[in-house]
Amino acid sequence: MTIVRRLGMLSAAGSLCLLTTAAFAHVTLEAQQSSIGSTYKAVLRVPHGCDGQPTLKLRVQIPEGVIAVKPMPKAGWDVDTVEAPYKQPYDYYGTPMTEGVREIVWTGKLLDKHYDEFVFRAFLTDGLKPDTTLYFPTVQECGGGKAERWIEIPAEGKKVDDYKYPAPGVRLRPKATD
Repeated sequence: MTIVRRLGMLSAAGSLCLLTTAAFAHVTLEAQQSSIGSTYKAVLRVPHGCDGQPTLKLRVQIPEGVIAVKPMPKAGWDVDTVEAPYKQPYDYYGTPMTEGVREIVWTGKLLDKHYDEFVFRAFLTDGLKPDTTLYFPTVQECGGGKAERWIEIPAEGKKVDDYKYPAPGVRLRPKATD
């Protein structure tokens, strides 16, 4: 194989890597699907800061129909929750729930050159619609007053790839039967 051909192949491989990195440059959920009527472990993957600035805060909005939310403590980070009433009461294993966590806020420091994960668990209620995607709008606040707002929820018929700042989402499967 000639050196020119090898360089061409390396250049093509490098371009492919850059395209792949760009496609995965937003905050995503590790588990891409879960069943309604079950507990979901959400692992938010944060691949970078904001234009070279470190991530200082991560805010995750909890959608209606997601209850019993518990964030996992993270070494070196403070975690807070914002609680508010639900639009309707939900049954959680025989216990009625009328309010709960509506937002999780982690505060700390993640350098732009590092990757990290932020975890919480939640119950996906029976009222959620199967075969749809449930989105968790997320705001990544960084140094220098910069922020990345991963809050775009695709319109009907659109794909996540059609958006610059898509919210992380999980595809909802029908409730598992015993």
